[in-house]
Amino acid sequence: MRVLGSLAVYLSMGAVSVLAASNCKVNVVFRRAPKQVEHFEKVRAKAAAGDREAEFQTGLAYETGLGVDADPAEAVRWYTKAAHQGEAAAQNNLGGMYLRGLGVAQSDQEAFRWYQRAAGGGYLPAQNNLGFMYASGRGTRANDEEAVRWYRRAAEKGYAPAEANLGFMYAEGRGVAKDGAAAERWYQKAVAQNYAPAEYKLGLLYYHGGAGRRDLDEALRWFHRAAEHGSAAAENEIAYLYEHGEGVPQNFVTAAEWYQRAAAHGLPEARQNLAVLADRQQRAVRTGGGGEYSLPEAGSGLRGEGIVGHPNPR
Repeated sequence: MRVLGSLAVYLSMGAVSVLAASNCKVNVVFRRAPKQVEHFEKVRAKAAAGDREAEFQTGLAYETGLGVDADPAEAVRWYTKAAHQGEAAAQNNLGGMYLRGLGVAQSDQEAFRWYQRAAGGGYLPAQNNLGFMYASGRGTRANDEEAVRWYRRAAEKGYAPAEANLGFMYAEGRGVAKDGAAAERWYQKAVAQNYAPAEYKLGLLYYHGGAGRRDLDEALRWFHRAAEHGSAAAENEIAYLYEHGEGVPQNFVTAAEWYQRAAAHGLPEARQNLAVLADRQQRAVRTGGGGEYSLPEAGSGLRGEGIVGHPNPR
Protein backbone atom coordinates (compact mmCIF):
# COMPACT_ATOMS: atom_id res chain seq x y z
CA MET A 1 0.00 0.00 0.00
CA ARG A 2 1.28 3.44 -0.93
CA VAL A 3 0.26 6.06 1.55
CA LEU A 4 1.34 9.22 -0.26
CA GLY A 5 3.91 10.73 -2.56
CA SER A 6 7.32 11.70 -1.25
CA LEU A 7 7.79 14.69 0.98
CA ALA A 8 10.58 17.21 1.11
CA VAL A 9 11.77 19.23 4.06
CA TYR A 10 13.15 22.66 3.22
CA LEU A 11 15.43 24.31 5.72
CA SER A 12 15.04 28.03 5.29
CA MET A 13 17.96 30.13 6.40
CA GLY A 14 17.84 33.50 8.08
CA ALA A 15 19.53 36.64 6.83
CA VAL A 16 22.87 34.87 6.45
CA SER A 17 22.35 32.39 3.64
CA VAL A 18 24.65 29.58 4.70
CA LEU A 19 23.83 25.97 5.40
CA ALA A 20 25.55 26.14 8.77
CA ALA A 21 23.33 28.94 10.05
CA SER A 22 22.05 28.21 13.53
CA ASN A 23 18.57 29.62 12.91
CA CYS A 24 17.34 27.00 10.44
CA LYS A 25 13.59 26.64 10.21
CA VAL A 26 12.34 23.28 9.06
CA ASN A 27 9.25 23.26 6.86
CA VAL A 28 7.65 20.11 5.47
CA VAL A 29 5.95 20.31 2.10
CA PHE A 30 4.63 17.67 -0.25
CA ARG A 31 6.57 17.12 -3.46
CA ARG A 32 3.61 15.26 -4.92
CA ALA A 33 -0.06 15.32 -3.99
CA PRO A 34 -0.67 12.94 -1.08
CA LYS A 35 -3.01 10.00 -1.46
CA GLN A 36 -5.62 9.00 1.07
CA VAL A 37 -4.77 5.96 3.17
CA GLU A 38 -6.87 2.92 2.30
CA HIS A 39 -7.83 0.16 4.74
CA PHE A 40 -5.92 1.78 7.61
CA GLU A 41 -7.26 -0.60 10.23
CA LYS A 42 -6.02 -3.62 8.25
CA VAL A 43 -2.61 -2.04 7.90
CA ARG A 44 -2.51 -1.21 11.59
CA ALA A 45 -3.45 -4.79 12.44
CA LYS A 46 -0.53 -6.04 10.37
CA ALA A 47 1.68 -3.53 12.15
CA ALA A 48 0.50 -4.80 15.53
CA ALA A 49 1.50 -8.30 14.39
CA GLY A 50 5.05 -7.07 13.76
CA ASP A 51 5.10 -6.47 10.01
CA ARG A 52 7.79 -3.79 9.65
CA GLU A 53 6.45 -2.37 6.37
CA ALA A 54 3.02 -1.97 7.96
CA GLU A 55 4.66 -0.40 11.03
CA PHE A 56 6.28 2.17 8.76
CA GLN A 57 3.04 2.87 6.88
CA THR A 58 1.17 3.22 10.16
CA GLY A 59 3.74 5.71 11.43
CA LEU A 60 3.53 7.66 8.18
CA ALA A 61 -0.26 7.81 8.41
CA TYR A 62 -0.08 9.14 11.97
CA GLU A 63 2.55 11.70 10.96
CA THR A 64 0.60 13.04 7.98
CA GLY A 65 -2.95 12.57 9.25
CA LEU A 66 -3.99 10.70 6.12
CA GLY A 67 -6.55 8.04 6.91
CA VAL A 68 -6.35 8.70 10.65
CA ASP A 69 -6.09 11.72 12.94
CA ALA A 70 -2.54 13.03 13.04
CA ASP A 71 -0.68 11.97 16.17
CA PRO A 72 3.09 12.69 16.14
CA ALA A 73 3.73 10.62 19.28
CA GLU A 74 2.03 7.59 17.68
CA ALA A 75 4.02 8.23 14.50
CA VAL A 76 7.24 8.12 16.51
CA ARG A 77 6.14 4.93 18.27
CA TRP A 78 5.46 3.06 15.04
CA TYR A 79 8.50 4.47 13.24
CA THR A 80 10.64 3.32 16.16
CA LYS A 81 9.26 -0.22 15.97
CA ALA A 82 9.96 -0.41 12.23
CA ALA A 83 13.34 1.31 12.58
CA HIS A 84 14.55 -1.24 15.11
CA GLN A 85 13.59 -3.95 12.63
CA GLY A 86 15.86 -2.36 10.03
CA GLU A 87 13.24 -0.51 7.95
CA ALA A 88 15.36 2.23 6.34
CA ALA A 89 12.41 4.47 5.45
CA ALA A 90 11.29 4.40 9.08
CA GLN A 91 14.82 5.14 10.29
CA ASN A 92 14.91 8.13 7.97
CA ASN A 93 11.51 9.42 9.06
CA LEU A 94 12.31 8.87 12.72
CA GLY A 95 15.36 11.05 12.20
CA GLY A 96 13.07 13.69 10.78
CA MET A 97 10.82 13.55 13.82
CA TYR A 98 13.81 14.08 16.13
CA LEU A 99 15.12 16.87 13.92
CA ARG A 100 11.82 18.77 14.20
CA GLY A 101 10.93 17.70 17.72
CA LEU A 102 7.60 16.20 16.66
CA GLY A 103 6.16 13.59 19.01
CA VAL A 104 9.53 13.34 20.74
CA ALA A 105 12.02 15.68 22.41
CA GLN A 106 14.02 17.53 19.75
CA SER A 107 17.50 16.09 19.36
CA ASP A 108 19.92 16.75 16.52
CA GLN A 109 22.12 13.95 17.86
CA GLU A 110 19.30 11.38 17.62
CA ALA A 111 18.32 12.69 14.20
CA PHE A 112 21.90 12.29 13.04
CA ARG A 113 22.10 8.75 14.46
CA TRP A 114 18.98 7.56 12.66
CA TYR A 115 19.91 9.26 9.38
CA GLN A 116 23.32 7.63 9.63
CA ARG A 117 21.80 4.17 10.09
CA ALA A 118 19.48 4.56 7.10
CA ALA A 119 22.17 6.16 4.96
CA GLY A 120 24.59 3.34 5.69
CA GLY A 121 22.02 0.96 4.28
CA GLY A 122 21.92 2.86 1.01
CA TYR A 123 18.66 4.75 1.55
CA LEU A 124 18.94 7.79 -0.72
CA PRO A 125 16.80 10.32 1.24
CA ALA A 126 18.80 9.53 4.39
CA GLN A 127 22.09 9.97 2.54
CA ASN A 128 20.91 13.39 1.47
CA ASN A 129 19.71 14.18 4.99
CA LEU A 130 23.04 13.10 6.42
CA GLY A 131 24.73 15.45 3.98
CA PHE A 132 22.64 18.29 5.33
CA MET A 133 23.53 17.41 8.92
CA TYR A 134 27.24 17.60 8.08
CA ALA A 135 26.80 20.81 6.07
CA SER A 136 24.86 22.53 8.84
CA GLY A 137 26.77 21.07 11.79
CA ARG A 138 23.64 19.64 13.37
CA GLY A 139 24.17 16.58 15.51
CA THR A 140 27.81 16.45 14.45
CA ARG A 141 30.73 18.76 13.72
CA ALA A 142 30.24 20.74 10.51
CA ASN A 143 32.18 19.13 7.67
CA ASP A 144 31.52 20.31 4.11
CA GLU A 145 33.68 17.58 2.59
CA GLU A 146 31.58 14.90 4.31
CA ALA A 147 28.43 16.72 3.26
CA VAL A 148 29.55 16.65 -0.37
CA ARG A 149 30.44 12.97 -0.10
CA TRP A 150 26.95 12.03 1.09
CA TYR A 151 25.18 14.37 -1.31
CA ARG A 152 27.17 12.86 -4.16
CA ARG A 153 26.29 9.29 -3.17
CA ALA A 154 22.60 10.05 -3.43
CA ALA A 155 22.95 12.41 -6.40
CA GLU A 156 24.76 9.84 -8.49
CA LYS A 157 21.75 7.55 -8.00
CA GLY A 158 19.45 10.26 -9.36
CA TYR A 159 17.92 11.58 -6.13
CA ALA A 160 16.81 15.11 -7.02
CA PRO A 161 17.18 16.84 -3.61
CA ALA A 162 20.77 15.58 -3.38
CA GLU A 163 21.48 16.71 -6.95
CA ALA A 164 20.23 20.18 -6.02
CA ASN A 165 22.27 20.24 -2.81
CA LEU A 166 25.40 19.11 -4.61
CA GLY A 167 24.82 21.85 -7.16
CA PHE A 168 24.58 24.35 -4.32
CA MET A 169 27.88 23.16 -2.83
CA TYR A 170 29.60 23.66 -6.20
CA ALA A 171 27.96 27.06 -6.63
CA GLU A 172 29.23 28.19 -3.23
CA GLY A 173 32.56 26.37 -3.26
CA ARG A 174 31.80 24.45 -0.09
CA GLY A 175 33.63 21.15 0.30
CA VAL A 176 34.65 21.37 -3.36
CA ALA A 177 36.30 23.97 -5.57
CA LYS A 178 33.80 26.60 -6.68
CA ASP A 179 32.59 25.57 -10.12
CA GLY A 180 29.59 27.26 -11.73
CA ALA A 181 29.54 24.85 -14.64
CA ALA A 182 29.36 21.86 -12.29
CA ALA A 183 26.63 23.58 -10.27
CA GLU A 184 24.66 24.12 -13.46
CA ARG A 185 25.03 20.45 -14.46
CA TRP A 186 23.76 19.16 -11.14
CA TYR A 187 20.89 21.64 -11.04
CA GLN A 188 19.94 20.57 -14.56
CA LYS A 189 19.79 16.95 -13.46
CA ALA A 190 17.39 17.88 -10.67
CA VAL A 191 15.20 20.15 -12.78
CA ALA A 192 14.76 17.29 -15.24
CA GLN A 193 12.68 15.78 -12.42
CA ASN A 194 10.64 18.99 -12.04
CA TYR A 195 12.24 19.61 -8.66
CA ALA A 196 11.21 23.17 -7.74
CA PRO A 197 14.11 24.07 -5.37
CA ALA A 198 16.60 23.22 -8.12
CA GLU A 199 14.63 25.24 -10.66
CA TYR A 200 14.74 28.17 -8.27
CA LYS A 201 18.46 27.78 -7.62
CA LEU A 202 19.18 27.46 -11.33
CA GLY A 203 17.33 30.73 -11.83
CA LEU A 204 19.53 32.35 -9.18
CA LEU A 205 22.62 30.95 -10.83
CA TYR A 206 21.70 32.61 -14.14
CA TYR A 207 20.61 35.80 -12.38
CA HIS A 208 23.96 36.21 -10.62
CA GLY A 209 26.07 34.95 -13.51
CA GLY A 210 27.37 32.01 -11.51
CA ALA A 211 27.49 29.77 -14.58
CA GLY A 212 29.86 32.14 -16.37
CA ARG A 213 27.19 34.35 -17.86
CA ARG A 214 24.36 36.52 -16.57
CA ASP A 215 21.17 35.67 -18.39
CA LEU A 216 18.02 37.36 -17.08
CA ASP A 217 15.78 35.66 -19.62
CA GLU A 218 16.92 32.23 -18.45
CA ALA A 219 16.69 33.31 -14.82
CA LEU A 220 13.09 34.43 -15.28
CA ARG A 221 12.21 31.25 -17.18
CA TRP A 222 13.43 29.06 -14.33
CA PHE A 223 11.81 31.23 -11.69
CA HIS A 224 8.51 30.78 -13.51
CA ARG A 225 9.06 27.01 -13.73
CA ALA A 226 9.78 26.86 -10.01
CA ALA A 227 6.74 29.02 -9.23
CA GLU A 228 4.55 26.67 -11.26
CA HIS A 229 5.82 23.85 -9.07
CA GLY A 230 5.01 25.66 -5.84
CA SER A 231 8.15 27.66 -4.95
CA ALA A 232 7.21 30.77 -2.97
CA ALA A 233 10.85 31.91 -3.10
CA ALA A 234 10.65 31.90 -6.91
CA GLU A 235 7.42 33.92 -6.81
CA ASN A 236 9.25 36.43 -4.64
CA GLU A 237 12.10 36.68 -7.14
CA ILE A 238 9.70 37.24 -10.04
CA ALA A 239 8.11 40.07 -8.08
CA TYR A 240 11.53 41.58 -7.46
CA LEU A 241 12.37 41.53 -11.17
CA TYR A 242 9.12 43.29 -12.04
CA GLU A 243 9.59 45.84 -9.29
CA HIS A 244 13.03 46.79 -10.53
CA GLY A 245 12.51 46.22 -14.26
CA GLU A 246 15.21 43.56 -14.58
CA GLY A 247 14.63 41.40 -17.65
CA VAL A 248 11.02 42.62 -17.83
CA PRO A 249 9.34 46.03 -18.08
CA GLN A 250 9.04 47.62 -14.66
CA ASN A 251 5.51 47.05 -13.34
CA PHE A 252 4.62 47.67 -9.71
CA VAL A 253 1.15 46.15 -10.08
CA THR A 254 2.53 42.87 -11.39
CA ALA A 255 5.26 42.94 -8.73
CA ALA A 256 2.63 43.33 -6.02
CA GLU A 257 0.64 40.41 -7.44
CA TRP A 258 3.67 38.11 -7.28
CA TYR A 259 4.63 39.29 -3.80
CA GLN A 260 1.06 38.57 -2.69
CA ARG A 261 1.28 35.04 -4.10
CA ALA A 262 4.52 34.38 -2.28
CA ALA A 263 3.15 35.89 0.94
CA ALA A 264 0.02 33.74 0.66
CA HIS A 265 2.30 30.72 0.42
CA GLY A 266 3.90 31.66 3.73
CA LEU A 267 7.11 33.48 2.72
CA PRO A 268 7.86 36.19 5.34
CA GLU A 269 10.25 38.07 3.02
CA ALA A 270 7.44 38.51 0.50
CA ARG A 271 5.22 40.15 3.11
CA GLN A 272 8.06 42.48 4.01
CA ASN A 273 8.79 43.29 0.36
CA LEU A 274 5.09 43.93 -0.29
CA ALA A 275 4.98 46.43 2.55
CA VAL A 276 8.11 48.16 1.28
CA LEU A 277 6.71 48.27 -2.25
CA ALA A 278 3.51 49.91 -0.99
CA ASP A 279 5.57 52.49 0.91
CA ARG A 280 7.66 53.11 -2.19
CA GLN A 281 4.56 53.76 -4.28
CA GLN A 282 3.16 56.14 -1.66
CA ARG A 283 6.44 58.06 -1.62
CA ALA A 284 6.40 58.30 -5.39
CA VAL A 285 2.89 59.74 -5.28
CA ARG A 286 3.84 62.28 -2.61
CA THR A 287 7.03 63.38 -4.35
CA GLY A 288 5.84 63.19 -7.91
CA GLY A 289 8.07 60.22 -8.67
CA GLY A 290 11.25 61.50 -7.06
CA GLY A 291 13.20 60.32 -4.05
CA GLU A 292 15.87 57.70 -3.57
CA TYR A 293 14.91 54.18 -2.53
CA SER A 294 16.71 50.89 -2.21
CA LEU A 295 14.80 47.63 -1.69
CA PRO A 296 16.56 44.88 0.26
CA GLU A 297 17.54 41.95 -1.91
CA ALA A 298 14.41 39.94 -2.57
CA GLY A 299 14.41 36.48 -1.10
CA SER A 300 17.75 36.99 0.62
CA GLY A 301 16.50 34.99 3.58
CA LEU A 302 15.97 31.89 1.44
CA ARG A 303 18.88 31.92 -0.96
CA GLY A 304 21.14 28.97 -0.41
CA GLU A 305 18.74 27.01 1.76
CA GLY A 306 19.52 23.40 2.47
CA ILE A 307 17.12 20.68 1.40
CA VAL A 308 16.38 17.49 3.23
CA GLY A 309 14.45 14.82 1.37
CA HIS A 310 11.94 13.25 3.76
CA PRO A 311 10.44 10.74 3.52
CA ASN A 312 10.38 8.52 0.44
CA PRO A 313 7.73 5.87 1.06
CA ARG A 314 7.57 3.01 -1.34
